[in-house]
Amino acid sequence: MTDETCKSGCSQDSCSSGSCGHGEVEENLDEFLENQMLADRLDKIDHKILVMSGKGGVGKSTVAVNLAVTLSLSGYSVGLLDVDIHGPSIPRLLKLDGKKVEIRAGQILPLAASENLKVMSIGFLLQNRDDALIWRGPMKMGIIKQFLKDVEWGKLDYLVIDSPPGTGDEPLSICQLIPNLTGAVIVTSPQELSLSDVRKSITFCRQLKLPMLGVVENMSGFACPHCGKVTDIFSTGGGEKMASQMSVPFLGRVPIDPRVCLAGDAGEPYVYHYAKTEAAQALEKIAEPILKATQTPKEPSPVSRAERTKTMRIAVPVTGGRLAMHFGHCDQFAIFDVDPTTEKILNQDLVAAPAHEPGLLPRWLGEKGVQQIICGGMGARAQELFSQRQIAVITGASGEEPEAVIRAYLDGSLATGENVCDH
Repeated sequence: MTDETCKSGCSQDSCSSGSCGHGEVEENLDEFLENQMLADRLDKIDHKILVMSGKGGVGKSTVAVNLAVTLSLSGYSVGLLDVDIHGPSIPRLLKLDGKKVEIRAGQILPLAASENLKVMSIGFLLQNRDDALIWRGPMKMGIIKQFLKDVEWGKLDYLVIDSPPGTGDEPLSICQLIPNLTGAVIVTSPQELSLSDVRKSITFCRQLKLPMLGVVENMSGFACPHCGKVTDIFSTGGGEKMASQMSVPFLGRVPIDPRVCLAGDAGEPYVYHYAKTEAAQALEKIAEPILKATQTPKEPSPVSRAERTKTMRIAVPVTGGRLAMHFGHCDQFAIFDVDPTTEKILNQDLVAAPAHEPGLLPRWLGEKGVQQIICGGMGARAQELFSQRQIAVITGASGEEPEAVIRAYLDGSLATGENVCDH
């Protein structure tokens, strides 16, 4: 019997030939095209990191946000995907609550939290943040697939995925949709009640052959916001001990700090706004072994004096007409064009500094062709960002007039001391 005969002559609804499989072919084609789009999108993302926890209330989303922010402040292009369908908290933690995404040409445009950080959450699609989503597994799988397939992430170095607690539909969907996940970060508190659930999360990863990047022990001791001393008001060290017993990497302990809660409620990334605190430094250190496990961080060599054979452009941060001792607090930049061979200043310009947003100044000064910065103090993260843009940094200069600073630099008499804001 031919296909034509079947279509014209068979009137039995129960006939197994039906429409000769045409509907099934169309369905299979649609699924194939969807999967192809998903694969094409994921191919543009170098590393995909799933952040999990065995139970709720251990600070998993806070760790995910601050990990993503730390990576972005280090100069990497980062996406942050919130797949906690029933309790999305990422919008609030990044001051994006109430924002809506734009859909253009069938693609969802993620929101920009900063220059290097893009964010997507179900929270951006709700009419009211108090709306409850009463969804079963297949619907969750569908929206997560859409977030990966239809969101215009672009080229990313890292995609950090914040998953709800436990080993249910959401983390399972991520593992099924992203077969080449870089690995998982599991967040726990040091109490045994939390640790018992974390062991299940580790077993989940092993059963799905998902690499373990490591365990973070959050709420490990209390960091006094006045003196900075850490006191173990609860148990501590349980996460590290459990990681050792289960042969998985331990990424570090993060103490309790009331300012973490304040920063989260205000939508201010803690590692940026409280960079000198014990907890912020602990959160930053979590990123170090992850970077080491995924790639070698870029570390371009600064330009030496012997290599400077043509006109150079040097920037000096200025406050009140003098070199600003704290780079991030300046209101102007004095930019000099100099001839390093003749040691002459060829041109100088005084420009207003842009708003000091995370990661903005390295790009802004790079676009102006600056090759060297001389300042009083600059944080380690900012120095790394400038280094990645091939902009050398000298710290510890005194607060003199900018031209005097440049002349001292050119004749080799520039005196430098302590980096007054190294953190």
